[in-house]
Amino acid sequence: MTPFLAYEDKGDAHSSALPLVLLHGHPFDHTMWAPQLEAFSAGRRVIAPDLRGYGASPVVPGITLLSDFAQDVASLLDELKVEAFVLAGLSMGGQIAMDFSGRFPDRVRGLVLADTFPAPETPGGRRARNEMADRLLAEGMRGYADEVLEKMVAPYADPAVKAHVHRMMTSTPPEGAAAALRGRAERPDYRGTLTGLTVPALVVVGADDEYTPVSDAEAMHAALPDCVLHVVEGAAHMPNLERPQDFNAALAAFLTRIDAP
Repeated sequence: MTPFLAYEDKGDAHSSALPLVLLHGHPFDHTMWAPQLEAFSAGRRVIAPDLRGYGASPVVPGITLLSDFAQDVASLLDELKVEAFVLAGLSMGGQIAMDFSGRFPDRVRGLVLADTFPAPETPGGRRARNEMADRLLAEGMRGYADEVLEKMVAPYADPAVKAHVHRMMTSTPPEGAAAALRGRAERPDYRGTLTGLTVPALVVVGADDEYTPVSDAEAMHAALPDCVLHVVEGAAHMPNLERPQDFNAALAAFLTRIDAP
C-alpha cells in the first residue's frame, strides 16, 4: 500500500506554466528545496514531497526501492490532479526522477537532474549501503551526519546552510534512511532511460561535489539527447542550497524554455 506523503504545495495552481515537482535527496526532506519553493512559486505551482521514510511522511521499514519512491510520487500527483509537469531531483531524488521518467514518460515535460548519476550499483556499493543501513539502525543518524556534513556541502559553505543540512540529516528516522539505502543497493541501470528521453533536460552539479563529480554530470549530459549542463562554482553536493542564486538562474532559464509555446 502506498503511504500518504507529506508535501508542500505552493504557488498558483491555475498558472499556465507547468508545475514544478522537486524530489529531495538522502537523508533529507522537502525543506532542502526552500530557496526554490520561494523563488519559483511566484509564477507556477511548486510541489515538494517528503519521500517515504523522510520528513513528516510515514516510515515503512524494510526495503524501499527507487521504483517504490517513484510510484509514491505518481500516486501523490494523481491525488493532486497534476498530470504533466517538470520533474527535478537531487542525488537520490535524481535517481527517483530517472525511474519515474522511465515509468511515466508522458507525464514528464522536462527533467532536471542535480548531483546524481545513472549507473547501476556495484557489488562493493551494495555491501557498503547495506552495512550503512545496519549502522544507522544500531547507532542512529547523528554520527553519520557529523561525518558526511562537509561532503554534503562544501567545508566553506555558509554556517546557516550547514546547520540546515545537519538538522535534516539528524531529524531523519533511521528506519526510513535504512530502507532507502537497502533499496538503493538494488539500483538498476538508468543509462538506457536517459538515452531514450525526448524531453528537454537540465543537468546541474556542484564543482566541488565528491559524491557525484562533474565527470558524472558530463556523462549524463552526453547521454541525454536534449540537454544543458550547468556547473555551479563554489558548491559541493547541494548547490541548490549552497549557491541558490546560481542554481535558480539555471533552473529559471530552463523553465522559460519549457514554458515557451
